[in-house]
Amino acid sequence: MARIKAGIVNVTGYVGIELARILHQHPLVELISVTGRSAAGKNLGDVFPHFGSGDYAIKTDLDSDIDVAFSAMPHKGSVDVVPGLLERGIKTIDVSADFRLKDAGEYLNWYGFAHPVPELLGKAVYGLPELHRSEIVAASLVANPGCYSTGAILALAPAVREGIICGDIIVDSKSGISGAGRTLSLASHYSECNESTAAYALEGHRHLPEIRQELEMLASGLTLMVTFVPHLVPMTRGILSSCYARLKDGKLARGSKAKEELRQLFSEFYEGAPFVRVVDEPPQTKRAWGSNFCFIYPTIDLRTERLVVISCIDNLVKGGAGQAVQNMNLMLGLPETSGLETLAVYP
Repeated sequence: MARIKAGIVNVTGYVGIELARILHQHPLVELISVTGRSAAGKNLGDVFPHFGSGDYAIKTDLDSDIDVAFSAMPHKGSVDVVPGLLERGIKTIDVSADFRLKDAGEYLNWYGFAHPVPELLGKAVYGLPELHRSEIVAASLVANPGCYSTGAILALAPAVREGIICGDIIVDSKSGISGAGRTLSLASHYSECNESTAAYALEGHRHLPEIRQELEMLASGLTLMVTFVPHLVPMTRGILSSCYARLKDGKLARGSKAKEELRQLFSEFYEGAPFVRVVDEPPQTKRAWGSNFCFIYPTIDLRTERLVVISCIDNLVKGGAGQAVQNMNLMLGLPETSGLETLAVYP
């Protein structure tokens, strides 16, 4: 059986090179073409020594004979690349935010540009397999979710769909420095961020409209008010999200029985989801490091009748490249877990 041919647009970012790492070891897919404007003409192993001496020449354009493409361009960059890929009949997974939001007007509000191809927003499928698996299978364009969005939505989706919480939701997330990308900035400079934790984007983070969009689709008319506060912490990888909402009266039993019902609700919601694990104790980010798993711990603060859900992911894998490959597998009719069975790196 011939292997499926894949290409990566802009391999030189963190998510781009993580895509290359995962695809390099994929049993059914062959990475044959990578691009990167700043490194065009070089070998991938010269730019990223950990990649070894593999024969991956970085070009300015993708080869013409690929079956599937990943666009790892920065925000506002994929809109220039994706339409051409689709016109060539290439199934495409975009890991930027350029096709995640259904309302074109939101791009002006959150990303500062008028979307040039709003007709594609309706065709793009939001690439969270746990919510949109059947749509992804039939899609030509999948918009890979944001890293913060992935952790928050997966943490809250069961409670929102089952209507057990009120609409006022708080999401507090901590992310490693790699979430800021490879572009140099003062905020991610070692001496600035080491031994320091900082909240940012308190006026509204760009992943907030994704979180709200996807949860409201599950909310059966409930108006949601989502407060999302991200933090930068001095580690390389990982996102830990702590999510809070007040429980509705009468939806769950009282006391410890309520915790049992909640655990059962979450376990049933994610039955058949190979990369979500509902766990018995609050997870740590190290538990997900390098893997495509999302670990979720739901509980109840019995003193305040408040739902508390902790989720953790690797922001570059389930929050980026791994989820993109998971989407590719579904789009191409491959086993969903192909190339993604790697366990976390420990310690």
